[in-house]
Amino acid sequence: MKTLLLLRHAKSSWTDPSRSDHDRELNRRGEQAAPVMGRYLHDQGLVPDLIWCSTAARAVQTLTLLGRDFASTSDVIYNEDLYMASEKVLLDSLVQTHDEARCVMMIGHNPGMEDFAAQLFGDGDGEALLQMKRKFPTCGLCQYEFDVDHWADVRPETGRLIRFVKVKDLQGIGAPPT
Repeated sequence: MKTLLLLRHAKSSWTDPSRSDHDRELNRRGEQAAPVMGRYLHDQGLVPDLIWCSTAARAVQTLTLLGRDFASTSDVIYNEDLYMASEKVLLDSLVQTHDEARCVMMIGHNPGMEDFAAQLFGDGDGEALLQMKRKFPTCGLCQYEFDVDHWADVRPETGRLIRFVKVKDLQGIGAPPT
């Protein structure tokens, strides 16, 4: 059994037009949301063995703000191909993951993250799928499980969607106001 966590980066800032898109950092709301999601993941026991992270500043900052659990216990692969990656690029990266990793997180961007999450659905929480298709917001998280022993065996429509979580759903555990 393999577990995949797909996390869209937290909310970023558009206030500095001189910055490239790749170099945009999180805004205040994003800086508040990422630790909330990190606490939720920790409380749920969802600390990945391996993290694939886009090299975009907002993705790296999101990872940093998730909390020390993630920085100290997870191997991290920063991959520039994940910046604005399509679902094909995300799948190609995932299937290269070493099999010792039971739980993997990918931190990236829309529309690729949302498309990839929808593409993986084979079974599971249909209501969560509908919510995810309506909007995969910044700092949104979906969890899939795959009944495989090897990441190389993950294919579209083979995942079981366990949950889709938005920071605004976590208001009761310290989420920033929306």
